[in-house]
Amino acid sequence: MSTTAAPAGRPDQAGNGARRWPPAIWTLMVGTFLVRALGFTYPFLPYHLDAQDLNTRAVSTGLAFFGTGWLMGSLLCGWLADKIGHRATLTAALLLAAAGLPLLAQAHTVPAIFAASFIAGTVYDAPRPVVTAAIAHTFSDDGARANANAWRNFSVNCGAAVAGTVGGILADLLGIPALIWINATACALVALLSWRLLPVTANPAHPTASHDRKTVLHDHSLWLLLTASLCALTCAASLFSTMPMLMANDGLTAADYGWAQSANAGAVLLLSPPLNHWLRARANQGRSMTALFAASSLLLGASMGAAAFASTTPGYAAAAALAVPGEVVVFTAASDLLNRISPPSARGLYAGIWGTTLAGAIIVAPALAGWALTHGGDRLAAATLFTVGSFGAALVWPLAMLIRRTSPHRAALGQGTAGRLSFLRR
Repeated sequence: MSTTAAPAGRPDQAGNGARRWPPAIWTLMVGTFLVRALGFTYPFLPYHLDAQDLNTRAVSTGLAFFGTGWLMGSLLCGWLADKIGHRATLTAALLLAAAGLPLLAQAHTVPAIFAASFIAGTVYDAPRPVVTAAIAHTFSDDGARANANAWRNFSVNCGAAVAGTVGGILADLLGIPALIWINATACALVALLSWRLLPVTANPAHPTASHDRKTVLHDHSLWLLLTASLCALTCAASLFSTMPMLMANDGLTAADYGWAQSANAGAVLLLSPPLNHWLRARANQGRSMTALFAASSLLLGASMGAAAFASTTPGYAAAAALAVPGEVVVFTAASDLLNRISPPSARGLYAGIWGTTLAGAIIVAPALAGWALTHGGDRLAAATLFTVGSFGAALVWPLAMLIRRTSPHRAALGQGTAGRLSFLRR
């Protein structure tokens, strides 16, 4: 799959909404939703591991193996998106998911469970860097990019909420292994749709050159963004790792967790459209999203910290709903900052590297939860989450200063956009 940097009809300037998106972007959006809506593996993985009679430490280790695989898969798919093109990378990753997820459903011994968790993590979020790179290549206007990224995140959030809600109902009826098989089937379906519906054109970006990889290693803006994102997303990931662990400790079931996810889904449906419109307007004005990133990190830390004090399904549902504005804003703000610092020839690589923060969050969140619950209980878990979110917000200040200093050099190299230049004028 690939889209061009300036497709016919200039979709980045043709309209103010999604109506003028090219078919490739619509395909990616629909595919993103389907993979997430039927992506039962990750949100119910703690319950699946708990059903194997593993203790808290072993469950945390299994989730960490999943997150490690997620990290490796994000890097690999980001690199392949630049190297062999978006369509081929996306189709191959989803076919691998269709073949690999059933291994997790059938594993019963501890080594097999850990190995299967790693394989499942490798393919679980592989489409993300491909879609991120495709959006960056398709739209040249910052507002259009922000709009597309916001609606992509809406698809992800809605899909995840649907997976939690529907999965909570089906878990009692079918069992979690059956849910993992459904996840694998959905990946196979989206792989087929991607192969049939996405264009076969060559990747618009040149294959990632060695100087791009060297630039990555010395790009301090990228490393600051990665660290801040890891902090914020560790709090966000707690919704799918720490929260089910907390609920299980309180004697609540997978169905109760599904109801908490229903509250998250309702908040996503209610808040995402106005937030997306507002974020697009800010991007069109050339306003920095660094402050928004900081605010979202604080909100995520506070909402997930509050979840540690809950003990009933309504309490957890309220915390899940409170996290939604932070979820919506943090991904769009991070995409805006990533677009500012990534060279066109390495957008897939940069997107893949940024995607490792999601994987890192998947590793760190359950590890922190396991440590906090073991050594200090709910109060230590709450304090830890709020501290992590606050640290992510604090890192935004040096990141903003560094972007301001380095943007003139990037613009001189032809890597800037009108939005970046307007950022310099603020």
